[in-house]
Amino acid sequence: MPPPMSFETAATPEAAIDRLERLYEEARGALRSDLQRFFETGEPPTPEQRERYRYPMLRVSYEPSKLPAATRRGYAKFAAPGIYSTTVTQPAEFRSYLLDQLKPLVAEYGAMIETGISQQEIPYPYALEGGDELGRGKITAAELARYFPTPLLALVGDEIADGTFDIVEGEPRPLSLFDAVRVDYSLRRLVHYTGTDWRAVQPWVLLTNYHRYVDQFVRLGLAEIEAGTAEALVAPGGIRIDRDGVDVSAAERVMSAPWHRFQMPAYHLIRKDGDGVTLVNIGVGPSNAKNITDHLAVLRPNCWLMVGHCGGLRQTQIIGDYVLAHAYLRQDGILDELVPPDIPIPALAEVQVALQQAAADITGEKGDTLKQRLRTGTVVTQDDRNWELRWTKERRRINLSRAIAVDMESGTIAAQGYRLRVPYGTLLCVSDKPLHGEIKLPGAANAFYERAVGEHLRIGLDALKKLKETGSAIHSRKLRSFDEPPFR
Repeated sequence: MPPPMSFETAATPEAAIDRLERLYEEARGALRSDLQRFFETGEPPTPEQRERYRYPMLRVSYEPSKLPAATRRGYAKFAAPGIYSTTVTQPAEFRSYLLDQLKPLVAEYGAMIETGISQQEIPYPYALEGGDELGRGKITAAELARYFPTPLLALVGDEIADGTFDIVEGEPRPLSLFDAVRVDYSLRRLVHYTGTDWRAVQPWVLLTNYHRYVDQFVRLGLAEIEAGTAEALVAPGGIRIDRDGVDVSAAERVMSAPWHRFQMPAYHLIRKDGDGVTLVNIGVGPSNAKNITDHLAVLRPNCWLMVGHCGGLRQTQIIGDYVLAHAYLRQDGILDELVPPDIPIPALAEVQVALQQAAADITGEKGDTLKQRLRTGTVVTQDDRNWELRWTKERRRINLSRAIAVDMESGTIAAQGYRLRVPYGTLLCVSDKPLHGEIKLPGAANAFYERAVGEHLRIGLDALKKLKETGSAIHSRKLRSFDEPPFR
């Protein structure tokens, strides 16, 4: 291993990020240049040249001289004195996030910021913007792996987020939940699954389990662009509609995007203030729900909300009623080792209030009238779409939970938000009542979709608007562990 580059102390958070950007671009540029030479001539890098392919490191030191000011903020705080560090990728793209974390640490704690070069190599696929570079000439991935760093799963993990890392005396503590190689891994996965550039993902996220929500999102998004409150709509396959492109065929162009090629297509409504909204059609099931949130989490979104359909479990519910989840009976199974089912997933007050108020504002209903349509309670999340076929076994447990609805994603998404420190919430719409003979039939389902989807989506969008107005309070202290890294 080469000797570590001496760290430089930054005068300000801005100066620290400036240097991170320079170090990253130098390392990435060296890797890309050597890859290009290898594609053209077959000449591999020397060991000395390979030493340049290293992520920059951000290091923050806290040695208290006095007690810091008390803060109700749920992030940018130290668990204990000491040195904290992390490797960083794409610092220019994460600049706003990094400043939000560093500024309070300096202003309130007097922290010292240093930047340097780490020992963590940049895997060669993460230096390339597309896969076409790998097809040049006769160079194979196996040949590239002989001379260039490759993604190693042994180095990619969630030990920090899951609290399974060891604090070693004399070694730096984690500064963030995800290091550079973990972030880069997920950035590439996002492109693969959503069909869009990860840079288009917005800080406010809606997740749905039906494509009809996409239709409504596109219509509402195009209306915002035409009204001047949004700049562009990005769809899978590289389609982008801005104000100059809004015409009678705009919706058709977006909907003709090759979304069917991607497992979980995403649509991004980009607003001028940088606080746009992303809608991801995650499909059905807890596996998809965990998969996409594993990767979205590295972008540190402000919130993700589940807006989809569910089965109503109460006789008094009517098709088209709403369910605001206050708790979850998690029978999805996929997170049992990471967040055991007996660990409670708390409802977040700010999110619950925003969803309920948005429902009142959009429907125009209040008081008892709203309560007739919007019911709060426990949602059962299953891993088997045909759970009804084992009702005799499920009946007692669902009865004990006092559940009011059943789906296959909400509990997973909430547990992932809790686990990965992303504020979460669930507002579902009752599309059938399996325990009371009202099952999904094509005619009834189509009528329901036309009537309910648009209103439901508008409630979700309005809730995100209200959450934006709450500011940093949305990042609840409920999500922090005892030995939490300083960065959210």
